[in-house]
Amino acid sequence: MTGTGPGIQDGIDTTRPHPARVYDWFLGGKDNYPVDEELGRRIAAIDGGAPKAARANRAFMRRSTRMLAVERGIRQFLDIGTGIPTEPNLHQIAQSAAPDARVMYVDNDPIVLAHANALLRGTPEGVTEYVQADAREPRAILEQAARVLDFGRPVALSLIALLHFIADDDGAHGLVDTLVGALAPGSCLVLSTMTADFEPENVQRGIAAYAAGGVTLVARTHAEVSTFFKGLELLEPGIVPVAEWRPEGAPEGPVSLYGGVAVKP
Repeated sequence: MTGTGPGIQDGIDTTRPHPARVYDWFLGGKDNYPVDEELGRRIAAIDGGAPKAARANRAFMRRSTRMLAVERGIRQFLDIGTGIPTEPNLHQIAQSAAPDARVMYVDNDPIVLAHANALLRGTPEGVTEYVQADAREPRAILEQAARVLDFGRPVALSLIALLHFIADDDGAHGLVDTLVGALAPGSCLVLSTMTADFEPENVQRGIAAYAAGGVTLVARTHAEVSTFFKGLELLEPGIVPVAEWRPEGAPEGPVSLYGGVAVKP
């Protein structure tokens, strides 16, 4: 894809910050632009816990993916809102536990597409593919994912740090319901999303900073996050700050992201 006009490089708009690239900056990555760094620094100045939350969220992904592959025997993973590759990626975690695991990544950012080769280096026994699509079009995602995944068998659906970019009025619950509705019994939902329950003033200032950069951000309460898991069986310890979800050591303390894993009965 070739971009046209000032600030457009290979379809990537470098004049406006993008959540995936700001997240990459928080994680110490190099796949971001000055506009992303500027917003990242502004948010970190407002909320010094933002980079820590990004790291804790990434660690939550690793722990939950490993648990599902090892303890639940999941061999299929659908990761929506993949973001810029940061090793270890989800497929590396899943396939290190189960070399035959099949992984489908989904994102709508052209910069993720530009790095798709890094996402596709999986095991010979498994399958790893990437599709560029919008999370707000779940039926299109399911149709394309069916090329790789067998929806008659359990699938782990990962919505990691995605839903706080989609307001309820923009269809957040509808997309979760559509995706979960397509999954077989024994499938799992892995979800993390932002909350203002712990540091409301800092989080609201961060939301305002994102809004100034043209990015919508939604903070949800514990009760509001729990509605995404309706009809599912939450695994212990339930919906908790991501750093406290089955930690591998003492957590650094609460971060402003809730996370949970649930099974479709």
